[in-house]
Amino acid sequence: MITKFLNENISYDGSQIQPLWALNKKNIKGSSIVSWIGSMEIKPEKVIDVEDVGLEIKADENINFIVEHFDAQPPSIRLCYHRQRLLVMILQNILTQYGVYSVREGDDIYVDGRKLTVSIASISQTSMKIHFGINITSKGTPDDVDTIGLLETGLIHENELNEIINLIMETYTNEIKTIEEDISKTRAL
Repeated sequence: MITKFLNENISYDGSQIQPLWALNKKNIKGSSIVSWIGSMEIKPEKVIDVEDVGLEIKADENINFIVEHFDAQPPSIRLCYHRQRLLVMILQNILTQYGVYSVREGDDIYVDGRKLTVSIASISQTSMKIHFGINITSKGTPDDVDTIGLLETGLIHENELNEIINLIMETYTNEIKTIEEDISKTRAL
């Protein structure tokens, strides 16, 4: 699985969840996890979660991850949601390492009762896609949602953001790799 941090300011607008975005825009071919720091504003017509239609999904500065898997044909939305939860739980474990206590509710993480993350999982005809966004600050987030950013926890500092990004990507890819290794050494019953 390919990991890539994009050192450019890209605004997540929902177009990045489209299939083959990493290949078409960044020449990254194959299953991948791509990350960058940038703003987020998803137009209503780009909202995938039916329950979120009509809601504002935005932030001035967050960490964005786009995950794309091609290993299940046809793509499985159930497997995609399992992988999304794995990604969310990886962040929760990393937060604990930094002394940040958090609560996970489904695919959302809360710190002090305030929402830290946004995420969606979906499938195309050829791949499974996940977007995972982590607020760096709560600036620019919707007024009707009580949010928090990593820097507002008081325990994570700006110079640690790249380390956290790399930890998330490395841990996720290692989990996928070791699952495949476990599958390859297990006899069927």
